[in-house]
Amino acid sequence: MQGVRPGFRLIVAGLMMAGAALAATAQTHGDHSGHGAQAKAAKMSELGTGAAFDRNGKLWVAYKDGPYVAVRASTDYGRSFGPAQHVNSVPEQAAADHESRPKVATGRDGEIFVTWTQPLPKPWTGFIRFARSTDGGKSFAEPLTVHANRDQIAHRFDAIAVDNAGRVFVSWIDKRDVVAAEARKQPYAGAAVYYAVSADHGKTFQGDYKVADQSCECCRIALSPTPDGKMLALWRHVFPPNARDHALALLGTDGKATPVQRATFDDWRIDACPHHGPGASVAPDGTVHMIWFNVREGKPTVSVGRWKDGKLQAQRPLDDPRAQHADIVALNDNEIAVAWKSFDGRQTRLSAMLSHDGGKTWQTRKLAGTERDSDQPHLLQHAGRAYVLWRTDAEGFQVFPLGKEGA
Repeated sequence: MQGVRPGFRLIVAGLMMAGAALAATAQTHGDHSGHGAQAKAAKMSELGTGAAFDRNGKLWVAYKDGPYVAVRASTDYGRSFGPAQHVNSVPEQAAADHESRPKVATGRDGEIFVTWTQPLPKPWTGFIRFARSTDGGKSFAEPLTVHANRDQIAHRFDAIAVDNAGRVFVSWIDKRDVVAAEARKQPYAGAAVYYAVSADHGKTFQGDYKVADQSCECCRIALSPTPDGKMLALWRHVFPPNARDHALALLGTDGKATPVQRATFDDWRIDACPHHGPGASVAPDGTVHMIWFNVREGKPTVSVGRWKDGKLQAQRPLDDPRAQHADIVALNDNEIAVAWKSFDGRQTRLSAMLSHDGGKTWQTRKLAGTERDSDQPHLLQHAGRAYVLWRTDAEGFQVFPLGKEGA
């Protein structure tokens, strides 16, 4: 491959290893290597959407609306949505390409919190932006930039979650350490995971706290509050020499994170980022239920498993060998739900899997299909029941109840 840019060569190698499922993902989203190259897509999808229920059961969705980030609300579990409301009064760019999309979370006192990545002029750079509403979504304060670092580097792939005490955690992928290593002429694989915390309902943030070096560059981070008041983070990591498995840590409100632990052991060695981050949900008993994509024994595979007592347990592939972009939620110690999409050659199909025994056994059901573009599915919970939000180009926002009478 003489004359080809190094970054592009790495991406091509990665797509060859991952096979058709990963190739389809890269064609939809673009694919970045550690050198900052991108496989150009014919058209970048901007259906990326975030969603969350508030304390009263109102469903909020956040998405890109031209030069704005907008929210809409539903009081009937997604059967209908109210008008769009712009979160930022001053137009600005916002990423909305599946793994990097607007997010929304809700507070204990009716607050609505929205984050997004604002792309900067230099390729693959950005700022993590945040806006909040303290009046139930009637109005939003002017957005702020979460991180103190203002270098024109990658602060991207934001994640947001609220703990049981109402504190707001925002995490992101950060490349300041890559730049510093390059200045010292030292190697540095991947990027880093950073986070910030707000103890005043999103008015101000304290950070920038580093969780780990050598994260993957373009995969979403999963955040989930724990019963003991911490925040679990799960992300795709670069383990020496170059295994793109997953790592986890507990984030403290004081900026101190627990030591990084390896959470998956598929040993997928690829010098490119697959744009395929994990999902995680912590059950009341402290068990971490996880879902992730890797290439195992040469096959693209989405696996589900649980992390308990410091080790990975009960790993198994989903029933669908074409599964992509899965999400997971633990309703309680026993009720677990998983959702994903897959392409069968004609349609992209939405499916779900339910467990009533803590992930020991599962039942699979088909939910919907579309012949046009679609976002990743997002699992939500309210009042002990799981819901799947799926936004498609043709059908718009769709919400599917799972479990109980929806089982």
